[in-house]
Amino acid sequence: MNTPSYVNIAAYKFVTFDDTEQKRPEFQEFCRQHGLRGTIILSPEGINLFLAASREAIDAFLLWLRADARFSDIEVKESYSEHQPFNRMLVKLKAEIITMKHPLIKPEEGRAPSVEAQTLKRWLDQGHDDNGKPVVMMDTRNAFEVDVGTFDDTIDYRISKFTEFPQVVVDHKAELDGKTIVTFCTGGIRCEKAAIYMQNIGYDSVYQLDGGILKYFEEVGAAHYTGDCFVFDYRTALNPQLQETATVQCYACRAVVTPREQLSASYVAGKSCPHCTPSALENASATAQVEA
Repeated sequence: MNTPSYVNIAAYKFVTFDDTEQKRPEFQEFCRQHGLRGTIILSPEGINLFLAASREAIDAFLLWLRADARFSDIEVKESYSEHQPFNRMLVKLKAEIITMKHPLIKPEEGRAPSVEAQTLKRWLDQGHDDNGKPVVMMDTRNAFEVDVGTFDDTIDYRISKFTEFPQVVVDHKAELDGKTIVTFCTGGIRCEKAAIYMQNIGYDSVYQLDGGILKYFEEVGAAHYTGDCFVFDYRTALNPQLQETATVQCYACRAVVTPREQLSASYVAGKSCPHCTPSALENASATAQVEA
């Protein structure tokens, strides 16, 4: 069996990073010299990255990154692909590595409790945590990501952006009393902030899934999970074996298009899909007006 040509990595770390402007050109130059593509976000609260390149280039980047004491212990999740899933290399400066608009939440000063994949599977197998509390899975991702796949019986508040999450969990706090909540997301970054916020507003038993869905797939597979995992690159979605699927994203409207939907006459690769035809847009507008 041939080794896939590209190694894809996802990683983040919350840490004080107050020299982002000075470091940005260094990241840009290193990535240019080594043929890396993807996105790196530099922020006063840390770093977040999605990159793809050859094994040699990825290893060189991680060696270089970890030479900075602030990132010496950064954890990385890997997957593989036959083609380069990114078409360019971006190094961005942002106020937050994942936007929540709650600046008092600082994971560097103390994380919420985390639960590892194997432990979570055991909890879900038995229906409760080690203290006998019912376990509730809470998806912190956007609705279109959830639609590609999620844990069975998960709470999905149908948010369209992460900044909506804080108010939603305030509104639903009472109905979750007495339960253990496990927040999760693609790679761990959103659920880390989410769990800290929930602790701050009085949730007494909340965990984050360590490493997110991708780490869970790596260690446990598909147990208690239905579907695939949306990823923000040209692979669109990975299955529980961390392999690229036939799911795509519409170039015109950015909707996720399943293999079944790709059979529609409305689907023209790079131009349109069943979600952005005039009738679909009219239906979506009518639904939004009713819900409003």
